[in-house]
Amino acid sequence: MANPRGFLTTPKELPTRRPVDVRIQDWREVYEEFPSERLQDQAGRCMDCGIPFCHNGCPLGNLIPEWNHLVWRGDWRAAAERLHATNNFPEFTGRLCPAPCETACVLGINADAVTIKQVEVSIIDRAWESGWVEPQPPDRTTGKAVAIIGSGPAGLAAAQQLARAGHTVVVYERSDRIGGLLRYGIPEFKMEKHHLDRRLRQMSQEGVKFRSGVEVGVDITLAALRKRYDAIVLAVGATQWRALTIPGHDLDGVHQAMDYLPGANRVQEGDLEQAPIHAAGKHVVIIGGGDTGADCLGTAHRQGAASVTQLEILPTPPVDRPHEQPWPTYPMTYRVSSAHEEGGERVFAVSTEEFEGADGMVTGLRLVDVEWVQGRFTPVEGSSRVLPADLVFLALGFTGPEAEGLVEGVDLPLTDRGSIARADDYTTSLEGVFVAGDAGRGQSLIVWAIAEGRAAAASVDHFLMGETNLPSPVDASTRPLTV
Repeated sequence: MANPRGFLTTPKELPTRRPVDVRIQDWREVYEEFPSERLQDQAGRCMDCGIPFCHNGCPLGNLIPEWNHLVWRGDWRAAAERLHATNNFPEFTGRLCPAPCETACVLGINADAVTIKQVEVSIIDRAWESGWVEPQPPDRTTGKAVAIIGSGPAGLAAAQQLARAGHTVVVYERSDRIGGLLRYGIPEFKMEKHHLDRRLRQMSQEGVKFRSGVEVGVDITLAALRKRYDAIVLAVGATQWRALTIPGHDLDGVHQAMDYLPGANRVQEGDLEQAPIHAAGKHVVIIGGGDTGADCLGTAHRQGAASVTQLEILPTPPVDRPHEQPWPTYPMTYRVSSAHEEGGERVFAVSTEEFEGADGMVTGLRLVDVEWVQGRFTPVEGSSRVLPADLVFLALGFTGPEAEGLVEGVDLPLTDRGSIARADDYTTSLEGVFVAGDAGRGQSLIVWAIAEGRAAAASVDHFLMGETNLPSPVDASTRPLTV
């Protein structure tokens, strides 16, 4: 184990966030460097408990106690090898995952959990800096070809696993750059895109071919791809956003979050001088209290919004773990992201009844407080009021893959939740066509996307070769749909 008394003698410590007034002036990641000596002390807090529930909390089954011990001992290279044994992209999860492993940490029963996520990202950052992350091309090729449709974390994980197994892999992406929501959905201040670019270079050197600007179902049919490839993996995500069809929803100034966020990322890519939708000097309202809403919040701060208000229909979550969400489940507690720390107001237990406007432009939202009564949100009498707004962003989540194009044009049945129907081994109703990630699971976490990409790759390899040595970290039929 790591330090036998570390969890007793070392308090939990996280890296410091850069001062708010400094970091909102740029788009760099918000955390300052964390000295390796202090990080090793944090890794030493791992108890090496008899049953490491962090394994169960992590969909990838990361070998967390093992690499904690190696970091505490100073063997960073071995720690990086252990980390890569279960996770293709720890630099992504170490920055973007909400760390269900930490809420499942045994130490977290009655103390602060181990800083698993920070240890993870520190390991992989050192590995890249030290030149330990190298291409792993296959020793021999199989003569089989696989198309991956979608280049988000699920598609990229499946592509890397299958390429290393010796298959010819081609990734199709409808956008002009590879990366899916990692590229254009995640703001730069949460993950700078050079982390993505260097991983794509590694994959290219391993033999993965990328085809951007090609929308399957529009530019080329799935039927044509099935004739060309021995297997296909659908990893198109769940990008069909939820609408809010209340009076005034079509006013100018009311936008979906994913119409807003990509523009800011394109500015950072050098494509644009200014984002098409810009919050400078405007009163911004964000409807939706999740991660996408927080991404809009941080983006609006950096664009110089006059004010930002984030609305959530649910009541204010408790600070401590609720009794009905016991360890090791993932609790719904009050969390303050870096974007929330930067300013703005958070309003809970409110519902938007209509958008008000003048001359075709939104001017405000009519809100009402709500209570949960007999299984439904009920308006509180006398609580109606108008919140002024110049810009409104809808961050209400996603219902499944977009039907138009790929899904609509082929015989791919959907589930009641709007996802592409699949069997336990990720196969669809079309022979040789598999589905992984949010497209089959529904909107979920990046760690689930990578886990499903790896598992789907194992199923594809078995389909093509009759056997497989690729690991399969999850079973779609037995693991829960949420964290």
